[in-house]
Amino acid sequence: MHCLALRPEPGLSATLEKARAIGLAITGHALSEIRAVDWDCPDPAAFDGLLIGSANAFLHGGSNLALLADKPVYAVGEATADTARAAGLRVAMAGSGGLQGVLNVISAPAHLLRIAGEEHIPLTAPDGVSFTEVIAYRVIPLPLDPAARLLAGGKALVLLHSAATARHFAAECDRLALDRSGISLAALGPRIAAAAGEGWAAVHTAARPDEAALLAMSHELCK
Repeated sequence: MHCLALRPEPGLSATLEKARAIGLAITGHALSEIRAVDWDCPDPAAFDGLLIGSANAFLHGGSNLALLADKPVYAVGEATADTARAAGLRVAMAGSGGLQGVLNVISAPAHLLRIAGEEHIPLTAPDGVSFTEVIAYRVIPLPLDPAARLLAGGKALVLLHSAATARHFAAECDRLALDRSGISLAALGPRIAAAAGEGWAAVHTAARPDEAALLAMSHELCK
């Protein structure tokens, strides 16, 4: 079974490196790219920390990040936390079960700044905790054509890291008349799997919403 990862760079290269390190034969194709969006930074003094659901907030956040350099970071996972540290920020918490799980355990009272992408998961703040959202980047879809030959006429396992990628991949398969029944999906979470729609050979969801679990599952499926 051929294994294909579709996330944008620089995450794609990191995924390929991790996959190959555990013996997973894999090919990558960036089905989208991340572009920065101009945003105005609210008064930093109003915030007790930064709520971050993707490393893209630091990779594409621009010069405003310097205004927030003293704010502790509440990150969705270790990969995002590592990117925060590389950008010179202090990490207060790194979650393992989604950004809502991180938000749920932040001590009140707290008011946070959520730096997010144009498409992001809605969150509900617990009592005593609030947040303000700013949009710092957006995902631009790209064509699947260069990778279409890898999916035509044979078994393939496609790794999906986001709902936006899942929806776009499904649309591209339809545009290129690729047979969904020959393609299996490995999704980072249930919401991502659902976004891909139906008609696939199989749809698998990682046991935890982190890349290590996704790659381990994919390795087992491709044996």
